Amino acid sequence: MRKYLLIICLAFIASLSLTEKAAAQRTVEPKFYLGAKGGATWSKMQFNPHARQAMRQGIMMGVAARYTEEKIFGIMAELLFEQRGWREGFEPGEDFSYSRCLNYITLPVLTHIYFGNERIKGFVNLGPSVSYMISSSISADFDYRNPASVAGFPMQYRSVEQMAMEVHNKFDYGILGGVGMEITVARRHSLMLEGRYYFGLGNIFHSSKKDVFSASRNNVVEVSLGYMFRLK
Repeated sequence: MRKYLLIICLAFIASLSLTEKAAAQRTVEPKFYLGAKGGATWSKMQFNPHARQAMRQGIMMGVAARYTEEKIFGIMAELLFEQRGWREGFEPGEDFSYSRCLNYITLPVLTHIYFGNERIKGFVNLGPSVSYMISSSISADFDYRNPASVAGFPMQYRSVEQMAMEVHNKFDYGILGGVGMEITVARRHSLMLEGRYYFGLGNIFHSSKKDVFSASRNNVVEVSLGYMFRLK
C-alpha cells in the first residue's frame, strides 16, 4: 500500500512541478475551458493468481475542466461515470457466459501537454485518478455461486472464486495516461478525440496472505469524444 501511495504522490508532485515551470514561461494570458465527454470502455481485472478473462465493454460520460498555458502545458480535471469490470473467458464450444459490471464515479487530475497549431492540436494526458464504486451487477447464464454443480462447466485449470466474491474495497486509485487530438471548430469551441489506459493500484477483493487473490486490480482502455468551450 505504501508503494502505491508513493506512486500517486510522485505523479501529483510531477504535475505541480510542471505547473510551476509553465507559469514561469508564460507569455500570454491563460485559457480556461469547460466541457463534456462520453465514450466506451474495455476493461478486465489484473488477478493474481491468474483468472481466465475477456474484455468487458461499458460506457463512460461526464464533465471536464481545463486550464492551459501558452507554453504547451495545462491541467485537466474531470468528474466521470465509468463502467469497469470483466467477463469470464471461455473456449469456443464452452457455451457459458458471465459478466460483472462495476460502476464508478471517477475523478482524474491530469497533466495536459499539447502541441500543434490553433486549428489542430495533439496532446498527452497523464496523472492520478481516484474512483468510488457506486454499484455493481452480475450477468450469468449458469449458477456462478456453485459452478461445480453445473453440467459441462469447465472446472479444470480455472479459478472460479472471483465470480461469487463480494467487492470489499469500493475506493480505487491508480495512474491514467492518454493521447489524442483536438480540433477547433469555432473561435471558442473545440472537439477532442482521445484514447486512454487506466492502471488500477487498489484491490477490489481482500488481499491478505490468507485470501484467494493477492491482486484484483482494474485495468481499463477508454476511447472518448469530448466537446470543450473556452470561457476565457
